[in-house]
Amino acid sequence: MSIRRCRSAAVVLALGIGALTACGDGGADGSQQAAQTAAPPTAAPGPPQPSQDVRKPGGSALSGKTIVIDPGHNGGNARAPQAINKLVDIGNAKKECDTTGTATNAGYSEHAFTWDVSVRLRKVLEDRGAKVVLTRPNDKGVGPCIDERAAIGNENNAAAVVSVHADGSSASGHGFHVIEPALVRGVTDAEYVNRSHRLALAIRDAYHEGTGLPYSNYLGEQGIDRRNDLGGLNLSEVPKVFIETGNMRNAGDAAKLSSAQFRQRIADSLAQGIDDYLR
Repeated sequence: MSIRRCRSAAVVLALGIGALTACGDGGADGSQQAAQTAAPPTAAPGPPQPSQDVRKPGGSALSGKTIVIDPGHNGGNARAPQAINKLVDIGNAKKECDTTGTATNAGYSEHAFTWDVSVRLRKVLEDRGAKVVLTRPNDKGVGPCIDERAAIGNENNAAAVVSVHADGSSASGHGFHVIEPALVRGVTDAEYVNRSHRLALAIRDAYHEGTGLPYSNYLGEQGIDRRNDLGGLNLSEVPKVFIETGNMRNAGDAAKLSSAQFRQRIADSLAQGIDDYLR
């Protein structure tokens, strides 16, 4: 949200210090290559606000667990076409290193949205005792490539990885969907696919309950879409999903995603979904 494995210690160290596809893996459908970097005129990201603790009885299952959050795209991608258009191996094909993502009609970019949500999510998870790694340290750089994003989850032996995105479909498209990996012979295995499916269901249910957004009316079934063409999923060895949190080209979804208060609800809901999965 997108070499069989990229295990660059230097990349992981640098990103670890920073800690932290509508998207080719960099976005889930590969079509959003022209988004700009403008922030919403009335909804600047701002610092994370205090979360509403929606955890279920029995305490948190997150304590001591490593969670990797992958904010889709990056703020510098649009200025570096040569770098992000470089082809990388995704296990069963080659695909662009990353993409620019999409944006609302008012100019709120997906990369800024995913960064804001991910920072908020990190705080909620850490408050519940998790160790959190972000795949990029800020919203000013380029990449990392989709294979590198997968490697960060693998090398941290993450209990779960969530790649945060927002879609850029037609204006009539409404709602959210969670993307889970498909079984790809010689690339993914059944255990990984099954564990990721359980993560997808937990994220879907918590997100639906916590945000009130409906399942996507244009892609997937009951809020779940299974893909075999996303390097971020194909190359992962730990449970991982993408979430398209809403459609930035739909007026109703865009208004919600542009709201700082609603982005906090997104973060709270995603944290609850990860918690539920780990129980």
